[in-house]
Amino acid sequence: MSRYFDALETRSGDQRAHDLAVALPQQIARAKALPGYAAALAEIDPMTVKNVAALKNLPVLRKSLLGNAQANLSPLGGYADLTRAGITHVFQSPGPVYEPGSSCNDWFRFGRVLHAAGIGQNDILHNCFSYHLTPAGIMFESGARAVGAKILPAGIGQTELQVRAAVDIGTTAYAGTPDYLKVILDKAEEMGENLKITRASVGGGALFPSLRQEYADRGILCLQGYGTADLGSIGYESEAMDGMIIDEGVIVEIVTPGTGNPVKPGDVGEVVVTTLNPDYPLIRFATGDLSALLPGQSPCGRTNIRIRGWMGRADQTAKIKGMFVRPEQVAALVARHDEVSKARVVATRDGEMDVMTVRIESTAGDFGGYGKTVAETLKLKGVVEIVTPGSLPNDGIVIEDQRKYE
Repeated sequence: MSRYFDALETRSGDQRAHDLAVALPQQIARAKALPGYAAALAEIDPMTVKNVAALKNLPVLRKSLLGNAQANLSPLGGYADLTRAGITHVFQSPGPVYEPGSSCNDWFRFGRVLHAAGIGQNDILHNCFSYHLTPAGIMFESGARAVGAKILPAGIGQTELQVRAAVDIGTTAYAGTPDYLKVILDKAEEMGENLKITRASVGGGALFPSLRQEYADRGILCLQGYGTADLGSIGYESEAMDGMIIDEGVIVEIVTPGTGNPVKPGDVGEVVVTTLNPDYPLIRFATGDLSALLPGQSPCGRTNIRIRGWMGRADQTAKIKGMFVRPEQVAALVARHDEVSKARVVATRDGEMDVMTVRIESTAGDFGGYGKTVAETLKLKGVVEIVTPGSLPNDGIVIEDQRKYE
């Protein structure tokens, strides 16, 4: 297995700048030709946008704007052309927001992520990302094909059957949320089975240091990737485990949250991404995630810039058990019951697992039906606590993340 996925990972600074000066104007021109960008980019000459510094003159695209555009022009709001041969799928994220995608040619660029984790043609990948509506399952499946690995399309749930399949097939690598691998390993111990998994590529939530160490103690190298349904892979860890290396198919800026203004090098800000994918040219797409640039390059020899990794949200949105929970979902929960005046979601950890507690101000007392509403509106099961009206803080916070990421 070669050390690097391809020659792009070790380009010199001069070569990287030259390649970007060619690719970026072409991508701006593709975006400008789409109706979604017609007004925002009307005055922009693509040939004047040849480097990262020039991007600051372009507007930031936020997911809320994308969702509004899709509501008026179904299904993709004019930000992608579904007649392109490269697009084979349409996915749905909470909102709902729809994203184009493909299972072909490593469209989401996760082959690079898996290769960096040491996963290749001698592996069988136990893929525990969902294959339903959201693209995560196909992201890692197409990445596995790019590195020559075989795939067990396991998805989520039915843990005993997952263990049985892992034993019978002999899966050697794992892809999924950080927490769920522990669920599978613990179930295997309970069943008296030994798994052959020695490599893991995780995402969809924070990989806490204590959990990474637990996997290491079990003989599993666990590295994390960072991506979104809209953009595909954004960054990934190598075995150096020294920050996340930015993917070769995107451009990352760190800006002051709520603006498009770059922060000083090393300062924490919002991750804004421009993708070079010709099928879906998102320009300065605001992820809502917080991070910071790291100085220098990775000890592993890859030369692209690095970020510290996921450091929380610029808004109140939180990712719990691999799923985003948004303020508007909490508002929908309150609206379902006339006797409920306020609700607050609290994210914590119990050992190595995420816990979601939903505190509900209600005049109905201990009403048992709230658990069903929580599952329907937040798309997750959680602990429900009924509190008296007026007892929740009047601080504007509806999602409180108490987890520690360092």
